[in-house]
Amino acid sequence: MEVRVSQRSAHTADEAGTGQRDFVEVRLPAEGAYLSVLRTATAGLAARLDFTLDEIEDLRIAVDEACAMLLDQAVPNGILSCVFNLVGDALHVTVSAPTTDGRTPARDTFAWTVLSALAGEVDATVNEDKVVSISLHKKRGGGPEQT
Repeated sequence: MEVRVSQRSAHTADEAGTGQRDFVEVRLPAEGAYLSVLRTATAGLAARLDFTLDEIEDLRIAVDEACAMLLDQAVPNGILSCVFNLVGDALHVTVSAPTTDGRTPARDTFAWTVLSALAGEVDATVNEDKVVSISLHKKRGGGPEQT
């Protein structure tokens, strides 16, 4: 089993006009035992953007919940990928995993409602290879209605 982290910065015009965009990807076994790595990475990256302690905790819980949704249907011995894009005062997080049935999580569940409340903007997609992705977008200082 392997945990890989990569980071790169790109000098591009981002949403905040700062010209800086950081990208971090964490790939690890699609098993619940490894989710603490993602919670820690989420907290560290959100702190780098000066999120409040409450916002950091909300994001940690949201990433954990999104991963739990994916792990329920992940293929055995699959890889869970988590991509963090730091853009201005916002953090975009996308968690992805190959799944057995390739269905996105139901949006009319309590879990989805909680996820949306914690993360702000939430979306889910599936590609032709049955890889399901859940994307979260949280802006510093903004509640769900302000992202």
